[in-house]
Amino acid sequence: MGVTVKFYRGAWWVFINHQGRRKAKRIGDREAARCVARAIRERLTLGDLDLVSPDDGDQLRAYADRWLESTAGSLKASTVEFYRSTLKRYVYPALGTRLVSSIRRADCRELVADCRGRGLAVSTVRGIARSLSVVLASAVEDELLPANPALRLGKYLRRGDEPEAEPDPFAREETELLVAVAAECFPEWHAWVLTGLRTGLRAGELLGLQWGDIDWRGRFLQLSRSIVRGNQTTPKNHQRRRVDLSPQLRATLRWWRAQQSAAWLTRGKARPVWVFPSSTGTPLDESKVRKAFHQVLDKAGLHRRGPHQMRHTFASLLIQAGVPITYVSRQLGHRDSAITLRVYAHWLPETGVEKGVDRLDDATSRNLYATRARAAGERYGSKSLKENGEPPRNRTGNPQIKSLLLCQLS
Repeated sequence: MGVTVKFYRGAWWVFINHQGRRKAKRIGDREAARCVARAIRERLTLGDLDLVSPDDGDQLRAYADRWLESTAGSLKASTVEFYRSTLKRYVYPALGTRLVSSIRRADCRELVADCRGRGLAVSTVRGIARSLSVVLASAVEDELLPANPALRLGKYLRRGDEPEAEPDPFAREETELLVAVAAECFPEWHAWVLTGLRTGLRAGELLGLQWGDIDWRGRFLQLSRSIVRGNQTTPKNHQRRRVDLSPQLRATLRWWRAQQSAAWLTRGKARPVWVFPSSTGTPLDESKVRKAFHQVLDKAGLHRRGPHQMRHTFASLLIQAGVPITYVSRQLGHRDSAITLRVYAHWLPETGVEKGVDRLDDATSRNLYATRARAAGERYGSKSLKENGEPPRNRTGNPQIKSLLLCQLS
């Protein structure tokens, strides 16, 4: 049994730790906190355990669900859905029935260790810790906890022997093969594949593309929405941008629009506003898109990759072609060109056949090296060298003793 009084963030708190159950209560001033702590000790000594009963306070699952509902207007729909799915899949099974006031840092560390022990990727575990942290941060504001126990878990989320994920774009020859296979064997996905490879849009941005976003005369599209987990939201970082269209892509999209108009006319319905609609006229489902993309890759004989690799392909091919990094960054929608450079720096084209380190040697050093090489060639001419590359005599003019036994006897 333990009842302690501590000062934290401008207020006095009473902490109770009794038979594995923990609770924290914020009290106004120091004297009041001491009086409350004294009363709690007396009740615990007399066996009054109702003070820390399981029904006292909210469980983490109920509190987190209520918090998610309250943040619907202040967070993006995709962010709320990410928190909800992550909490439901990883956090609730471990801590869902625990009282919010009883969660401690050791519990958060154990959750992280368990997730890493299950072989989850470091990025996934970071998302789990972040989802738990935002909920417990709200609990601190509601005075259910004195501090956020899930804050700053970075040292438990460091990447050990796990390699960092790198982009896996398609080569130029692979993109041509991919487009050809899609046009011949999967005509209903040809326009989608070419749009992904020629614009670098994210998967959700491709799903949210509408015909009204395309400026046919100016040859660009105005990106303003994204579909994430079935929810319509703004693009990443709320950043709306203009993406240029190549002549080939514009012609393909015009052909695709004509095909869509004719197909929906035969069904007696108007063409949907979505550029790539489902059979019911709604935006495509992410899982269906991924399965279709894998079918195209299998038919082309290429190893499976996610649709996001088309975005990496778009950026890497532009950079290899010598397009300025600032233009590539604007097309991708990055806030800063440094982000683009950090991800795609190793695709920058080489400036020449000379290695970069060769430029470190100054002219004097190169001339000195050449002079010494010529002097060595004059001293040991090609006629006086043996087959093994050794000179016939040493510098004293005596024949060299090459036998180990004769060396020991001399």
